[in-house]
Amino acid sequence: QVQLVESGGGLVQAGGSLRLSCAASGRSFSRYAMGWFRQAPGKEREFVAGIAASGGITTYADSVKGRFTISRDNAKNTVSLQMNSLKPEDTAVYYCAADKALIPRAGVTMFDYWGQGTQVTVSS
Repeated sequence: QVQLVESGGGLVQAGGSLRLSCAASGRSFSRYAMGWFRQAPGKEREFVAGIAASGGITTYADSVKGRFTISRDNAKNTVSLQMNSLKPEDTAVYYCAADKALIPRAGVTMFDYWGQGTQVTVSS
């Protein structure tokens, strides 16, 4: 069992930056691939970024490549998402999720544990 708590969301102007963090409690955090997803009003939840259990592999949605960076600290049981050059279309609730697989996958249904989400709003 893994419990996830996100933080760091807020309101930012277009072109600005935010850093989201996700604190994990429970056993064996370092055995889970981790992912960030987002869900905008009226839209389905979508994959944003993923990182392998070891941290050695990262994947990104095309819409955020070059702007967002996912990282993790297995000693501190945390995973982060650095978001730069934010756009209004990045506005959504962002969720942290854990996958029992060792390598990151992009499917929503593949993830086993979810946080409660944190709101990110980008104004134009």
